Amino acid sequence: MKRPSGVQNRVLLGGLALIALLACLTLIHKPSDGAAHLAAPAIPVDTAAANLADVPVHFDGLGTVQAFYTVTVTARVDGELEKIAFVEGQTVRKGDLLAQLDPRPTRSAYDQAVATKAKDAAQLANSQRDLARYTLLQPENLASKQTVDTARAAVDQLQAQLQVDQAIVDNARTQLDYTRITSPINGRTGIRLIDPGNIVHAASAGGIVVVTQVQPISVIFTLPEEDISAIGAALAAGPVPVTTLSRDGNTELDQGTLTLVDNMIDQTTGTAKLKATFDNARNTLWPGQYVNARVWVSIERNVLTVPSSAVQLGPNGPFTYVVKSDSTVEMRPLTIGTESGGMTVIKSGLAINEHVVTSNQYRLQPGVLVHDNAANASGANAAAESPVAAPHKTS
Repeated sequence: MKRPSGVQNRVLLGGLALIALLACLTLIHKPSDGAAHLAAPAIPVDTAAANLADVPVHFDGLGTVQAFYTVTVTARVDGELEKIAFVEGQTVRKGDLLAQLDPRPTRSAYDQAVATKAKDAAQLANSQRDLARYTLLQPENLASKQTVDTARAAVDQLQAQLQVDQAIVDNARTQLDYTRITSPINGRTGIRLIDPGNIVHAASAGGIVVVTQVQPISVIFTLPEEDISAIGAALAAGPVPVTTLSRDGNTELDQGTLTLVDNMIDQTTGTAKLKATFDNARNTLWPGQYVNARVWVSIERNVLTVPSSAVQLGPNGPFTYVVKSDSTVEMRPLTIGTESGGMTVIKSGLAINEHVVTSNQYRLQPGVLVHDNAANASGANAAAESPVAAPHKTS
């Protein structure tokens, strides 16, 4: 066997020495896990502490605004429409004149009925005087019993005729009153449905105008059947407040009171209808408008809450990022309850005063270093408020 020469030995030893040197340099310059962790920049986040608070419990449903009363004003007698006495969109009171029909035909019928009654009244008075005379002469045999009975029957007949005449007068007076078409309710007029000069008929299906009462006003909305028992308990305890919100849920429109829960549940949808009444003093609710109705049923006292923005939904359910004492975060599964006013009730998973992350969660994962934006802001404010020493001037 041939041994390697001295030159080959020196080359081999030099190569081994070079490899050893490179390995040492790699070990010297490789950062440790802790150093790499410290070198990573902290992610700025907003945080909030879990605190005890009173949380109102409410149910939300989609509803439709309905006028408290809606009346289609029509003519009750035939005639020519002489004038319209309202302005479209005008607020009217009960009894205000809306339209006037030509009253001449009905006034003539009324005058005729009054005249007929006066004629019959005169005949009755004459018959009563005849009866009085015959009654006075009968004891002296100057008037027969038949004559007296005939006179008495004439008086009775004319008295009955006067009652008929009075009924005809009352009917003619009513027909004359119907030529003045007035508002049956307090409300707001809509678009005029007919113009002056047209002939209107009592049997016509069309009307003159639709009047709707919008103060107060109603909202009909639906809720799932599982919420009805809680609402029933709230109604038994007293008036249940209801708030209407715009469809985006950002604007409060009006506040009212729940008036009823419908007497049956729709089996196709599993929901029940509810009705609430609102004063609508600012006319923020309009018939036909879609709104969100929020029913306030109870208040949960002294429960643990966090901002709703801190609660995230993952494959295994709700969770949040909790800031630990070393400024790193951990993912904590939660059991949540009611959400109201931007706060969520925490049933389990957190302790009071633990801090949770409320922003930038998409950048986080367990063990990541974070920095509270509030700490940055307070530090900047402190630096801005601290006095700056004036530079020393030398002579």
